[in-house]
Amino acid sequence: MSALGSLIRRDIRIALRVGGGALIGVLFFLTVVVLMPFAIGPDLNLLARLGPAILWLGALLASLLTLDRLFMADHDDGSLDLILMSRTPLELTCAAKALAHWLAAGVPLVVATPVLGLLLNLDGSATAAVALTLLVGTPALTFTGMIGAALAVTLQRGGLLLAVLVLPLSIPVLIFGVAASNAAIVEQGTMSFSTPFSILCAISLASLVIGPFAAAASLRHGMD
Repeated sequence: MSALGSLIRRDIRIALRVGGGALIGVLFFLTVVVLMPFAIGPDLNLLARLGPAILWLGALLASLLTLDRLFMADHDDGSLDLILMSRTPLELTCAAKALAHWLAAGVPLVVATPVLGLLLNLDGSATAAVALTLLVGTPALTFTGMIGAALAVTLQRGGLLLAVLVLPLSIPVLIFGVAASNAAIVEQGTMSFSTPFSILCAISLASLVIGPFAAAASLRHGMD
């Protein structure tokens, strides 16, 4: 467990330093959300209706932007070979790296959501609902995207392949994340918040279980 803890701390330090990727993801998220009001126009009601979808799309694209560094940096400096030869189960190592990536790149997106909600004319309860769905759903984006990152790490033009692989897998997370957020915003009783939110939680839990095993299998096959 100490080895996994050290790996998590190391990956977080690398992600948070200049050029580490986490800051780029947050800045991209801020840029996408800030630009949307200029594109949509001064219709505040329309902006509020589209707000949850805009925040979720921004979070999805920002997460995708940083996923290629999940294994690529280790592959480039040779530490991925050491990870594969380690006595620590590769599945646990993949889970630890995904957790570190989410803490460094996913949590800041959730923290920034209340501020960005003001730009999208969302009230306090709506912003809290979107932040809650992002808190539950962004781990699914990371652990699902980890599978694509593992497949793309040994291939040339892996960044393009990563986007092709991960975006279809992220569609259910996006659908139920936006649905739960909208259900919390619209009039009470017309839509249920608990149903899409429960499905979103189930998707996140399934990705936590499946993602590390699939990523580990991809790495073993790709690095042979």
